Amino acid sequence: MSLKNTYAAALYEGTFSVGLDKKFNRISRDDKPAKGALKISLNPFLISTPDRKFLFDCGIGVFGEDTGPHVIRENLEAHDLTEFDITDVVCSHLHYDHIGGLAHKENGYWELTFPEAKIWVSKKSWEKVMNKEVYYDEEKTEFVSFIDAKADLHFLDAEDEAYPELKVEKIGGHTEFHQVLLFNDGENKFMQAGDVIATRSQVNRKFAAKYDFDPKTSQQQRERLAKLAFDEGYIILGYHDDSTPIIKLTGYDDKTGYTTEAIDSYVPA
Repeated sequence: MSLKNTYAAALYEGTFSVGLDKKFNRISRDDKPAKGALKISLNPFLISTPDRKFLFDCGIGVFGEDTGPHVIRENLEAHDLTEFDITDVVCSHLHYDHIGGLAHKENGYWELTFPEAKIWVSKKSWEKVMNKEVYYDEEKTEFVSFIDAKADLHFLDAEDEAYPELKVEKIGGHTEFHQVLLFNDGENKFMQAGDVIATRSQVNRKFAAKYDFDPKTSQQQRERLAKLAFDEGYIILGYHDDSTPIIKLTGYDDKTGYTTEAIDSYVPA
């Protein structure tokens, strides 16, 4: 895709059945979720450039079933990388299935999973989390307090540019300060919209989700971002897609919507 050897890859963490208890219980990609539960896959995305190694969200880490730092390490090893090679982790929002991979207790105490990385988060979203007495539960409260104290945190405004090729924009919807992450180096374009466009099927769906902070805004942003991806050639990265997490939009019809094409989870230049 590029003479600069830039590519995107889905670092599949697992597929889970998530019930009202909000526990992520691992299932096969082909299995159905438990009754009354959602089926969700987790796909942190590696954006590799000659100069930087980005993660767009970083998985659930120790807070899921059979997950932890070993999963991301194995995924990175497939790209001849280690956790020390990650230069930047960019977070679409602060739900723990998107940021839980930032730290772990592999040796009995909290440690940063990506010791050399800058962590990019929405300033207002982080302030909101840190002002809470409890972030989900006691262990996760410990976790975010550790990140706040030890990680190399960098705070993003509603519209911000972390690097010339990396921009974020507050879109709201799923959470109050939810962000879309936009990578554009002039040749390669990637869009990760967190849980606003979480799967391939959502590109053409009109729905209001009870799990959204503002369902109407989510739908409006899905439509706007899909049009942006189509008009400007962004490849969409679907964080919760269980089969085709990387897609491009190849056509549009007034009746049927966008035509989508799956791209291999590893996209070399």
